[in-house]
Amino acid sequence: MIIKIAFRNIFRQKRRTILTALAMVVGFTLLSVTIGLSDGAYGNIISMFTRNRIGHIQVHRVGYLDKPSLYETIDGYTAVGAAIQAVAGVEAWTPRVYAAGLGSVGEKSTAVQIIGVDVPRETQATRFDQKIVEGNVLPETASHEAVIGKNLAKILSAKIGSEIVIFSQGADGSLANDVYNIVGIAESGDDATDRTACYLHIEDAQELFVLEGRAHEIVVIVSNINHVGKVTNAIEASLNDSTLDVAPWQVVAKSFYRAMKADQQGDAISRWVIMLIVAIGVLNTVLMSVLERTREYGVLKAVGTKPMQIFWLVICEVVTITLGSICVGVLLGTLANYLLSIYGITYPEEITFGGMKIKTLYAVVNARCLIVPAITVMLSATVVGLFPAIKAARIMPARAMRTH
Repeated sequence: MIIKIAFRNIFRQKRRTILTALAMVVGFTLLSVTIGLSDGAYGNIISMFTRNRIGHIQVHRVGYLDKPSLYETIDGYTAVGAAIQAVAGVEAWTPRVYAAGLGSVGEKSTAVQIIGVDVPRETQATRFDQKIVEGNVLPETASHEAVIGKNLAKILSAKIGSEIVIFSQGADGSLANDVYNIVGIAESGDDATDRTACYLHIEDAQELFVLEGRAHEIVVIVSNINHVGKVTNAIEASLNDSTLDVAPWQVVAKSFYRAMKADQQGDAISRWVIMLIVAIGVLNTVLMSVLERTREYGVLKAVGTKPMQIFWLVICEVVTITLGSICVGVLLGTLANYLLSIYGITYPEEITFGGMKIKTLYAVVNARCLIVPAITVMLSATVVGLFPAIKAARIMPARAMRTH
C-alpha cells in the first residue's frame, strides 16, 4: 500500500517530479562523464608512459634504481630474460644498457645518454620503430650506427648521415670513444629524453663500455596491465635471485605515479561538488512536498497511520524518483562517454603530464563510470530525504489538519 501511494504522490505534481528527476539525471551524467574522461585519460597516459618508455616491470641489480651506476649490471641477462618469458602473463622483454658520455657532431658537443637496445626485442616490447620520425631504425645487427633524439639533433645540428663521436669511460676504466653514423632521429614524446638520448645497438654499446654479456636493465611488458602486481610476484619467484630487484612501473616511476594519484584526488572533489548539487535539489523538492502535504499527513495519522509508515512513504517516493533518474542517467552517461571515446576533447594547446604531451582527451565506457554515479546519486538522495521524512513522521494530527 505504501508503494502504491508513493507512486500516486509522485505523479500528482508532475512538474516538481520532473525537476527533481532532471537534477538527478544531470548530476549522474556529469559524474559519469567526469569519471569516463578521467579513467580514459589516465589509462591512455599510463599506456603511453609504460608501453612506449619504461615498460610495465623492470629488472635491475639491487640498488641500481636508487643510484644508477655503469658497474651495477645483470650478468647473463639472456638466461634471465628466458626465465622471465616463461612466466604466465609476460608478453615481451628487452634488455638495455645505459651510460653517460659526451657526444660531438662537427664542432658542437653536448652531454648524451647512451642507450643500448636489442632492436628486435625493443621493437616488439616498446614499439621502438614507431619512434623514428626521420631516417631509419637501427639495423638488427651491430653496425656502428646510431639513432639520436629529435632535440639532440637540433642541439648538435645533426642530420641523417652525420657522424657522432662519443666520449666516455668503459667499465674497466679505459677510455671509451668511437664514431657512429646517424641513421635515424627519434621522438619519444618526452622532451628531456629527446634532448639527450643516443640509441646504439646493444652489442655496439657493450663493446664501447666493455660490458660484454651484461645489461643494466630488463624491461618487461605484460599482456594485461591490471595484472602487473601478480606478474611481478611471479617473476620474483621464478628468478629467485636476491641480487636482482623486480619492480613494477609504480615503483620505477614514483614521481609520475604520485602526481597521477594527486591529480585523481582533485577529481574526487568534483564528485563531491556534483553530489552536493544533487542533494540540494532533492532536499528542496522533497521538503517543499512535505510542507505542502502537511494537512494530508495529519489526516493519515488521525485515521491510524503509524509515524514509521509515513516515514517510509516519503523515503519510497525519493527512492522511486532516484531509480527512474538513474535509468535515464545510465543511458545518457553511456552515450556521452561513447561519443567522447570516439571524438574526445581537443585542447587549444598541448598540455604536458609526466613529461608527455597530450592534445586530445578520450573517455572510456566502463562499469565504474556507471556504478559510482548510481551509488552517489542514490546515497545523496536517500540521505537528504531522511530529514523531510522524519519531519513528516513527527507531524501532530490536530495541528496539521488546521493547516490550509
